[in-house]
Amino acid sequence: MGQSATATVSFARPSGGIEARFDLDQVTSDGGLLWLAEADDELGLSAAFAAAIPEWRQGPVRHPLAALVRQRVFQIACGYPDQNDATTLRHDPLFQLSCEQAGALASQPTLSRLDNAVDEASCAALADVLLGCYLAQREQTGQPSYVLLDLDSTDDPTHGEQEGSAYHGYYGQHMYHPLLAFDGHTNQLLSARLRPGNAHASWDAVAELARLAAVMRQRWPGVTLDLRADGGFAVPDLYAFCEAEQIEYAIGLIPNPRLEDLAAPLLALATATYVHTQQPVRLIGETRYQADSWPHPRRVIIKVEASAHGTNTRFVVTTRKDAPDMLYAWYVARGETENWVKDFKRACAADRLSCSRFWANQFRLLLHAAAYWLLDTLRRWLCRRGVGRMQLDTLRLRLIKIGGWVRRLTNQVRIHLASSHPGQPLWALLATRPGRP
Repeated sequence: MGQSATATVSFARPSGGIEARFDLDQVTSDGGLLWLAEADDELGLSAAFAAAIPEWRQGPVRHPLAALVRQRVFQIACGYPDQNDATTLRHDPLFQLSCEQAGALASQPTLSRLDNAVDEASCAALADVLLGCYLAQREQTGQPSYVLLDLDSTDDPTHGEQEGSAYHGYYGQHMYHPLLAFDGHTNQLLSARLRPGNAHASWDAVAELARLAAVMRQRWPGVTLDLRADGGFAVPDLYAFCEAEQIEYAIGLIPNPRLEDLAAPLLALATATYVHTQQPVRLIGETRYQADSWPHPRRVIIKVEASAHGTNTRFVVTTRKDAPDMLYAWYVARGETENWVKDFKRACAADRLSCSRFWANQFRLLLHAAAYWLLDTLRRWLCRRGVGRMQLDTLRLRLIKIGGWVRRLTNQVRIHLASSHPGQPLWALLATRPGRP
């Protein structure tokens, strides 16, 4: 296989000695990889990504772009985010089958050259591919009349002299500061936009929202769009854009003395009620408020709490007409987005952006987004069969990380999996899902 010499490890057990060797060529650690390949076939994601990447190689090539993208995305989805992992995984028989390649897959240097083959224009095209994937999947049950957009930002720590890396005072580290957009009802990832580390949370939010809104309204005429975001997005330009484009919004406001004064009567009532009852109290009201940088007053929802832990006040600026308690409950539901971001970063290692070039790292962020889509698609298939929603790392452990022996027979390939693996019922559900080819 062209790998390093096989290591032998010995273990002493009461029942006798045990010897372990990495010496089986036709064994895989990721028997469930074929489900990722099936998800990719249905979405057409890797093929569409490959079509948007410029071919930098001259003459005949051993590994087509589609195979390179698939290999890279599959590695990330299986929990191997580092390109160096290709040194051994390129010989994995199931990776080769899933990438439809005979023989060894691409090496780490080739995958590194793939990362650096993209530029700003190709990253924009790839972002459109990701959004197109969402549009196609979202309308499978019919053209939507309403879409809720959740914007969020997250930190991607950097190490070394990476282009665009900068120190962010809030996070206390050198980092990138990606902007993410999710469908607030379906948890589907719409976009992943890389930004410099010192970018404000709202930086480029208007541009990204304008892109998303324009594409959705062209594809789905008459669709209603709503926006939720935390206090990092509380900037006048975003309010003005939403109002001009008739996008209803609810955005957290960072407290200031004027807002605290407006909330004081409600907070005093909550505190007095708690002193009298010794039970936690939460009250929700509203006011009209105009910051110095605003051209007109806006509706602000006030939430106050009083308990043994003290008091707490929160503010949300909104154009929605819901009753204050209903509006605030609708706004705080955006906290679920934090779980989706956690899936993206923890299960898909979206914070492993180690290239030196900014656009190479934007490309890598999109590759990790593609891996998120494949895993999330498997999760959706299982949820439709009645399986409870799992975190993506749990899904990977139960469905994909299964050791298997890959046997090449005369006219087919047979994979022998561990008979004791607890993920067998999930395989049965996926194998019998309606509409499976």
